[in-house]
Amino acid sequence: MKKRLVWWSSLGVAALLATISATWILSLPPAPNVGAARPIAKEEADAMLAALKPPKRQRPLVAILGLNDATETTDYLMPYGILRRADVADVVALATGPGPVTLYPAFKIVPDMTVAAFDAKYPDGADYVIVPAMSRDDDPAVLRWLKTQADRGAMIVGVCAGAKIVGEAGLLDGKQATTHWYYVDELRRDHPAIRYVEDRRMVVDRGVATTTGISASMPMALTLIEAIAGRSRAEAVARDLGLPTWDASHRSDAFSFTQPFVLTIIGNALTFWKREQLGIDLRPGADEVSLALVADAWSRTYRSRAVTFARTEDALETRGRIRIIPDKVALSWSAEHLLPAIGTQRPAQALDQALQDIAARYGNPTADLVAMQLEYRR
Repeated sequence: MKKRLVWWSSLGVAALLATISATWILSLPPAPNVGAARPIAKEEADAMLAALKPPKRQRPLVAILGLNDATETTDYLMPYGILRRADVADVVALATGPGPVTLYPAFKIVPDMTVAAFDAKYPDGADYVIVPAMSRDDDPAVLRWLKTQADRGAMIVGVCAGAKIVGEAGLLDGKQATTHWYYVDELRRDHPAIRYVEDRRMVVDRGVATTTGISASMPMALTLIEAIAGRSRAEAVARDLGLPTWDASHRSDAFSFTQPFVLTIIGNALTFWKREQLGIDLRPGADEVSLALVADAWSRTYRSRAVTFARTEDALETRGRIRIIPDKVALSWSAEHLLPAIGTQRPAQALDQALQDIAARYGNPTADLVAMQLEYRR
């Protein structure tokens, strides 16, 4: 839990400062590796698609699992929104218990149903279960439900640090896997039977898929669409997202602790009195994928946090029909602290624009800090 606080709360800076030294910082590389990722062989890509074919239904059922207390924003909303717009599967947003799901670092949503209601409605289980990063890896209800779904033949997809939860459920033992670069050592230490695979954004092995960092949920969702409905449908959705490619190629050594990364966290966190609350005007029909990427990015600067406001306290339905509860009720927001409207930009372009705007507001090191957390190549 302490490690996760370093990523998703300014309180975690105290934990970071307690464990670092000037000697350690000086030992870090001055910049990440910027080499190109090696292409994926066609045979490997075809094998991944074959392994991801729907295990049960012609029109598969996808369950996206959320822990009510705290579930990662983009890990939860991006697969939901992308699979919804593809219209190749029935997609259900779940919570472990009644009530809303608090997403971090931004948003609170109303899920479609609880896991108990899902089990009652679908006793045969899901075809795919998507597991985002959560505030804890060992929640008993989560682990119990994942084991049950796996026993019923569901493909389990651990997104980002969600791989650690899948590992805690015992579903990765003896299998190949990956996770967010920050958690690789922890995953290997806690689960030595897992075989970590570097230089891959996605890894599939015998009923379980895992991904690298937060931004990998976009190519993972597109790969699922391709496995379910074919290349042409995935290409159409990718164009809608503004994403030219989505294969598994990755450069793992491009993401690591560097001197600028650590120093920017420290410098930004120490200027806590300048921390800004930036408003997002939440409107019905907004693109939840773009919303998630923009809010996630601005909430990882250690200088700002994105919050939603609306003219009503009622939950508002997005393009993909998920309901977001506004953080604040307001008619307007200070122009100085108002984020650009989530309009016609495609999600990938919205993320790139957010990173450019972060660089303009706080400097390039902060934009690089955010991209490193998202495991995204600027």
